[in-house]
Amino acid sequence: MEIDSKQVHSHGHMHEHVHSHEHTKAVLNRMSKAIGHMESIKHMIEDERDCSEVLIQIAAVRAAINNIGKIILQDHINHCVVDAVETGDVQVLKDLEEAIGKFIK
Repeated sequence: MEIDSKQVHSHGHMHEHVHSHEHTKAVLNRMSKAIGHMESIKHMIEDERDCSEVLIQIAAVRAAINNIGKIILQDHINHCVVDAVETGDVQVLKDLEEAIGKFIK
């Protein structure tokens, strides 16, 4: 399967690089664990477990997702942003600013 080095984003601009990162496997593993944890929370709710227990588990999933976001952000800065600065792609920096704003809401 060939990957096109130009990727169109939802807001219409093109990136000239491929989004491959060194931590992809770790991110996917963490996502799988968080998804499994969410399934467990769903079962807790179905079983009418104590609300305090459910809230604590939701907090744990939120922390896991935030940590996944941090890994992705670090990878993005270390690869995409560095590449964008070297090639003069200021749109990547604008996109990063927008993404950070949404991530920390």
